[in-house]
Amino acid sequence: MTTTDSVHETVNAVYLSDSRRVLATLIRLLGDFDAAEEALHDAFRAALEQWPRDGVPANPRAWLVSAGRYKAIDGMRRQARFDALEDAGDNADIAFEDPAPWADEESVEDDRLRLIFTCCHPALSPDAQVALTLREVCGLTTEEIAQAFLTPAPTLAQRIVRAKAKIRDAHIPYEVPTRAELPDRLDAVLRVIYLVFNEGYAASSGALVTRHDLSAEAIRLGRLLVELLPPLEPEALGLLALMLLHDSRRAARTSSSGELILLDDQDRSLWDRDQIAEGIRLVERALSARPAPSERRRAERQIGPYAIQAAIAAVHAEAPSAAETDWGEIVGLYDVLLETNPSPVIELNRAVAVAMRDGPAAGLALIEAILERGDLVDYRLAHAARAELCRRLGRTAEARVSFERALTLARQEPERRFLERRLAEMSK
Repeated sequence: MTTTDSVHETVNAVYLSDSRRVLATLIRLLGDFDAAEEALHDAFRAALEQWPRDGVPANPRAWLVSAGRYKAIDGMRRQARFDALEDAGDNADIAFEDPAPWADEESVEDDRLRLIFTCCHPALSPDAQVALTLREVCGLTTEEIAQAFLTPAPTLAQRIVRAKAKIRDAHIPYEVPTRAELPDRLDAVLRVIYLVFNEGYAASSGALVTRHDLSAEAIRLGRLLVELLPPLEPEALGLLALMLLHDSRRAARTSSSGELILLDDQDRSLWDRDQIAEGIRLVERALSARPAPSERRRAERQIGPYAIQAAIAAVHAEAPSAAETDWGEIVGLYDVLLETNPSPVIELNRAVAVAMRDGPAAGLALIEAILERGDLVDYRLAHAARAELCRRLGRTAEARVSFERALTLARQEPERRFLERRLAEMSK
């Protein structure tokens, strides 16, 4: 392998690991999404040209930020020769007044959290918040985001363009909210981080069950959030716990050939016990948090949906085997979750837990009631759950119909193969 090939591999590796951090810092320095994205690409082009000749710098990320900033300033200077100076706008001022804060590692690490709060600003619609965060913070392509959320790619692209324009035109600040503003802004940030994690933990489509790059990034962002926020934010603790507990099972969720393995059939010796221990500690902190007297108005946050879901995940994680799972406790936790966050998906999950506690007939009755009222008719997991319970009850024809319906809705290849195997087993 030539030295140039080796350096190109290094540049590619740095792009995968650090490009979003570099972008977040450039957005802070330049004050504009599009200018920062252009500067990011200019910086990596410069790296491909200069690193083979000069060697890989000791701090590649700082080099890239410096190169991108220089390229942007140089472009603004050239443009100023043709435009009136005031037409350069605030961006030129921001760029020239930078006292090299990118060299401060703590500030650089906070940049992506600043970027999340900017992308999740309440002036943006919820759909725009999610799309912009996935695009700018996590680096998903427009096509990947569109596919994940069943939205045409051109529509998604326009949503992102409009969100950037809104941030620019409304002068939305690139900063973490003040303590007073934080409660109203936090829910959107938590929701977006969890959506990123879910796309990594259970990819919505494609050849793989998981995308570890996305789930790991969501966990990293969750850790940053917990470190930044005061200790009286149990939902941030609960979300981090939930992600860690789910991610602890990653190695056991697929076979060596990439086939899906359900929870009951997983080899629990493969579960990451360190992640489980950390997750359980976080759950305990989240459930025991108490508001200060000045925070009484936020008491309802003390047992929020993320903390409760994390508690459910902890019950699964602590069970030595599937047969020893405390399904009664899980049903009780779902009852609490439904009170705080009613939704048909949570009802479905509770119905599955009831089936494990009281038998398949009890769970099936609940699932059929959900489907009969028109909820979840296009949700593959509802039909898969109904099919599985019908199969256990010996109602093979009904099971086959529901498995076929789930198969038509599934877009992830390992999940489709699992459903096809279930159908084949019932045909024998």
